[in-house]
Amino acid sequence: MSFLFFSFPETTDPISLDDCCKDGKERGQESQDCTSLPLISESTTCRIAQEQCCTAVLEDNICTSGINMAKDQGSCDALLSSSTCETKTAKTCCECCLLGRAAQERGLSCDLTLAVWYQCGLVSRACCVDRSPNSDGKPAPAAGCSQSCFNGSCACLEGYKLKVDGKTCEDMNECLLGSHQCRGGERCINTLGSYRCQRVISCGTGYELTDNNKCKDIDECETGTHNCAAELQCQNTAGSFRCRPRVQCGMGFIQDALGSCIDINECLSVTGPCPSGHMCFNTVGSYTCQRHSVSCGRGYHLNADGSRCVDIDECAGPDNSCDGHGCINLVGSYRCECRVGFIFNSISRSCEDINECRNYPGRLCAHKCENILGSYKCSCTTGFKLAADGRNCDDLNECESSPCSQECANVYGSYQCYCRRGYQLSDVDGVTCEDIDECALPTGGHICSYRCHNTPGSFHCTCPTTGYTLATNGRSCQDIDECVTGTHSCSESESCFNIQGGNKCLNFDCPANYRRSGDTRPRVDRADIIRCVKSCQPNDISCVLNPILSISHTAISLPTFREFNKPEEIVFLKSPTPSHLPHMDTPEIVYDILEGNVQNSFDIIKRLDHGMIVGVVRQVKPLVGPVSTVLKLAMNYVTNGVVSHRNIINVHIYVSEFWF
Repeated sequence: MSFLFFSFPETTDPISLDDCCKDGKERGQESQDCTSLPLISESTTCRIAQEQCCTAVLEDNICTSGINMAKDQGSCDALLSSSTCETKTAKTCCECCLLGRAAQERGLSCDLTLAVWYQCGLVSRACCVDRSPNSDGKPAPAAGCSQSCFNGSCACLEGYKLKVDGKTCEDMNECLLGSHQCRGGERCINTLGSYRCQRVISCGTGYELTDNNKCKDIDECETGTHNCAAELQCQNTAGSFRCRPRVQCGMGFIQDALGSCIDINECLSVTGPCPSGHMCFNTVGSYTCQRHSVSCGRGYHLNADGSRCVDIDECAGPDNSCDGHGCINLVGSYRCECRVGFIFNSISRSCEDINECRNYPGRLCAHKCENILGSYKCSCTTGFKLAADGRNCDDLNECESSPCSQECANVYGSYQCYCRRGYQLSDVDGVTCEDIDECALPTGGHICSYRCHNTPGSFHCTCPTTGYTLATNGRSCQDIDECVTGTHSCSESESCFNIQGGNKCLNFDCPANYRRSGDTRPRVDRADIIRCVKSCQPNDISCVLNPILSISHTAISLPTFREFNKPEEIVFLKSPTPSHLPHMDTPEIVYDILEGNVQNSFDIIKRLDHGMIVGVVRQVKPLVGPVSTVLKLAMNYVTNGVVSHRNIINVHIYVSEFWF
């Protein structure tokens, strides 16, 4: 429940505010709409009193219904189905009442310490006290009275008023009714059964508000909230504090803000401490007075009896005023004859060094000019040396001191290091030559066919230990043809076939009913074909009906391709076109791979080339060696959809481990 506080101006309306409030309460009891009440006065102040008092009664009734639900049912669930303002108020009072009952059941204090709404705290405490046993020694109120019974009627304690039911006591809001005793500058805050006054304006810096609503000085020295240094002592004042020196200074001294004792120069006072005809001389903590004497000007001093001033001979003695330069005494003064490189300063009356480098910039030295006492000195930048005339600079040949690890080239004012072939200049010092690892360069993998070995200033290539030899260019690996060099181990019945990195001993025997065509050769070259043609015995019908006319063998050596971007054509099977075959019904030639197609790495296509039908065997997928397989091919002659005869070609394929 909220309360609004207003200050009203003086009015001459004959209807009092109490009458306005009473009318509002009566209409609130009738549950009328407090925002559109019939006005009993044209005064705005009366209308506000009517509306607020009506609202207070309505909210009290709604809150009471919520409290009764908490007491009767012990739950507020019935209020969850609606979201109207009245239901929310009843639910709040119901739940706050449940808080007070819970505190009483747990033996806690009925004064709720939770930071809840003020009205919620009142409801919680009322429900808690309502269920608590009477522990103040007073007789319990008669049945039906919420606080006490007097002569058969219910009565309320001070700070409470009896509700219209004649039994229940409710808190009296002294702040709203104006029955409080708060003074000007204080604000009335209602409490359960009472009220308290609180200052509207704070006490200000250096003060604090006490429990009795008074402003009390804060003793910063006692609380330790001052900022006085260790050598100063804190002294509390009203609303503040002062830092006082711990040690007091004696006569002739004054104390500064830090507590230090500073000598007082008594001679600087306006009146002066000394009598007329005397001079004041300040001393530590005091002063002295001396009678005036004859005072001589600059260049003069008193004679022996102190009666008059005589000229001072500044040039007398070895340590004259010209500091070793020529000295000429003048009456009351002197003049110096300065040496070369110095000039006389008439103000300081001394010989001062001439800065030749600043007076003649760029005209004395070729490079750098450094002023020295009475003269100057020339020097050169790095890479040059001072010439014999002491002013110009000659180029310095740094290469004579061998600054480079290999080769050095002198340039004007500097030098340049360079390296021999196979080395590169260090990026760190620019003088050391470091070996170039040719094998580690981005192109290092292509320098050597097989393996690259770095050496200081160079590199060398090697080949596999067997089957290869290093070419004359020192980089490529060449296959050794063991069949030509005779280093193979094939028997007389075997044919030697050279492959990349080795050799194979092949023995092609013809099967039964076939005979070898052509001469037997001790070695097999890539293009060689060993052919076995059908040779039937007389009356061997099965042999005659066998469609295979010939069985051929050939061998091929392939590398492991480093880059495989397109099919490689490896075997060509040529046959005349049907038009060249006399006495035949134009058969069609069909090629097929029967066996040995590892990982489907090969295929065969047919093409026409110069009147010949060519079956081209291609490698269509990369193979990583060493791999060997026998690719069994069939050349079928098909007439009217029937294979009339065929030739078998066995291609022995050997894939090397290397690409070369």
